[in-house]
Amino acid sequence: MHETSAESTDDDLETHRDAATDSAPTDTDAERHRLTAQIGEWARSLVLEPDDLVLKAMVDEALRIIPGADYASLSIVTRGDLIRSRAPSDVVPERLDALQSELHEGPCFDSILEHRIVRAPDLTDPTPWPRFASNAVAEGVRSMLAFQLFVEVDSLGALNLYSKTPRAFDQAAEDIGSGVAAHASLALANAQKQGQLYEAVASRDLIGQAKGILMERQKISEHDAFLLLTKVSSKTNMKLREVAEEFVRTGALPGMVTD
Repeated sequence: MHETSAESTDDDLETHRDAATDSAPTDTDAERHRLTAQIGEWARSLVLEPDDLVLKAMVDEALRIIPGADYASLSIVTRGDLIRSRAPSDVVPERLDALQSELHEGPCFDSILEHRIVRAPDLTDPTPWPRFASNAVAEGVRSMLAFQLFVEVDSLGALNLYSKTPRAFDQAAEDIGSGVAAHASLALANAQKQGQLYEAVASRDLIGQAKGILMERQKISEHDAFLLLTKVSSKTNMKLREVAEEFVRTGALPGMVTD
């Protein structure tokens, strides 16, 4: 949903056509290439960073280079289709992200579910989100810009920009923001995969530790120790990692009666 104007004249349209057919590089083109390269370097620097640091870096970078933004945040769709606000730069975007999730309406909500980019020029004008818009204006927010993030096939999010000024986001902001969102999607996906790898390794080590304690305490084989852990997991409806974690922490298997 992009901002459009009903007041463009034929002269205006002709001017736009002439500019589009002019192939000579401009200062704007040079600046755009410089920003693209800068964003790419920034994204590559985040590849091995943990998830939370990547999210905060994304928000900080968006605020730094996208003109017009006073606040920024990320909305990430979690398991169960809940939309969570992550790394908000202020309590204002945190509250408004939560409100959009609650009302199922708003630029960020639409960006995640329907559109790649959603621009709200002035939230005091009629909008498709009347309940959200009135609350946003009460918080001092007048315009918004949201970019859809593709993290994985079944995982979506949005980069959300908020401004206290009406019509704060122009085409330049949209172009720069698109570059940030594209690179941010890759950085976040890599961070999440890295986090999943760390979690898998930690789970394996924890289960190994629990098996070792059982083998020593009950004088059983590694195979029998693993079978005992899986039996407790099934009986208590707990994940194997959770069983191992509790056993290592307390010295007792969950659900097992001790003398």
